[in-house]
Amino acid sequence: MSDNPSFVLQKIEDTSYEERPIPEIGDDDVLVEVKKTGICGSDVHYLVHGRIGDFVVEKPMVLGHESAGVIHKDSRGSADAIAVGKNVKNVKAGDRVAMEPGVSCRKCHECKAGRYQLCPDMIFAATPPYDGTLARYYRLPYDLVYALPDHLSLEDGACMEPLSVAVHSVSTLAKLQPNQNVAVFGCGPVGLLCMAVAKALGAARIIAVDIVDSRLEFAKSYAATDTYKPPAPQAGESKIAYSLRSSEIFKQTLGVSERGDTGIDLVLDASGAEVSIQTGLFVAKIGGTFLQVGMGQPEVTFPITILLAKELTVKGSFRYGPGDYRLAIALAAAGKVDLKPMVTHRFKFTDAVTAFKATKAGKSEDGKPLIKAIISGPDVSPDDI
Repeated sequence: MSDNPSFVLQKIEDTSYEERPIPEIGDDDVLVEVKKTGICGSDVHYLVHGRIGDFVVEKPMVLGHESAGVIHKDSRGSADAIAVGKNVKNVKAGDRVAMEPGVSCRKCHECKAGRYQLCPDMIFAATPPYDGTLARYYRLPYDLVYALPDHLSLEDGACMEPLSVAVHSVSTLAKLQPNQNVAVFGCGPVGLLCMAVAKALGAARIIAVDIVDSRLEFAKSYAATDTYKPPAPQAGESKIAYSLRSSEIFKQTLGVSERGDTGIDLVLDASGAEVSIQTGLFVAKIGGTFLQVGMGQPEVTFPITILLAKELTVKGSFRYGPGDYRLAIALAAAGKVDLKPMVTHRFKFTDAVTAFKATKAGKSEDGKPLIKAIISGPDVSPDDI
């Protein structure tokens, strides 16, 4: 059965709309009518480069994975027989839900250890070879959809995916404590949400770092207490020398020390840029924590002696795991994280190409800076948030 319009990446810089079959569900599945989908940097990366690391687009793939929707019901308002599996108890037809877009095997060592984000057989939306959520319908196991409180919008629901990335980084892995100081490199959506989670958890100081003035201004108005714009590189300066110089300016300008209450307890790099990673390690306090969230070049020069001399805790963060979606929804529902300012641009489903171009450029055709673009589902108005 068709009637499932989908936005498909055919190959690099080549997309189209296709009718795909409506997914068939099992006893533990639900069929979601996708209403709102945010564009992630990974979606743009696949569009522009056709790959991220070892994940290579080798056949047409539906894009999108930051989504929310409604559990399907037919035109008569009753549950459609194909929409809700017989074992589903947590949601029903018509419920508004946030969608966690990765299905693990549930049997491997990582899954059983409570780290299903590391499952080797993960089926993740819009990660080759699996299709994403920019379609009318998407199937998920019932435990990967989360009913939204009435006061949260479907746009809020779509933003739960990047918020869960931030929760996983700041809360689950870094275990940020109240009154600690945080520096976040990169003021894109994930970096901003890391700041928002840090603020919600009681961070004393949150320093936003970026090279784009408009992003720093947004960060300061959103969750950061301070901002830092790195200097321009000097002629002939190596990246590591530049990063060391920038870190010294950072500490002098912001009154940051390597020890004590004015030190940076937690550094998160959400940019993936080599110099940001280096600078972050240089500014972290002795005994502090550095967390890598953003993906950039697969190989970077790493000042390993700094890690040893400071006895830093260094971790990588990949997607999200058990409990992260629930905490993300709880923070938003309690008003501790406001997702609404994140959405700066809205597009119709038929304008997905324009939405991707704007996200890639970091601004729309009218010059307005873009933080997060949301694409509405088929037959859904962008004004219906």
